Amino acid sequence: MTASERLAELGLTLPPVAAPAGSYQPAIRTGSYVYTSGQLPMVEGKLPAVGKVGGQVSPADAQGYARVCALNALAAIDALVGLDAVVRVVKVVGFVASAEGFTGQPGVINGASDLLTEVFGDAGRHARSAVGVFELPLGTPVEVELVVEVHP
Repeated sequence: MTASERLAELGLTLPPVAAPAGSYQPAIRTGSYVYTSGQLPMVEGKLPAVGKVGGQVSPADAQGYARVCALNALAAIDALVGLDAVVRVVKVVGFVASAEGFTGQPGVINGASDLLTEVFGDAGRHARSAVGVFELPLGTPVEVELVVEVHP
């Protein structure tokens, strides 16, 4: 089953790629790899929440937002090379705007990791960093970027 077919089976559709908010591209390809820019959990051009995880935003909600970030990253990949060109997910980097004392960043970024495994199966298993930060762009609670290997 292709990644596109699996997305449809999961009842998911790729959103439009968010317009860059600065001087960058949503995704670039070099050789057999595609790198996405950090993706926010934009839904129809808006953030569903702002604030710090463990403060104004619950860890459970943030995990859902990380899933949306990953879906947005897949949309950027699809627009560049086509989702079905992905051979495997190599690396996920997740940033979590964290309230003081919040240490559950890995659980939050599991939202992105779990989606990638659902879509790509074993090829969706990846290396990962889950980093707590003080602030993220636009006050978003979560940001996710991907590195994927694609067919030559």
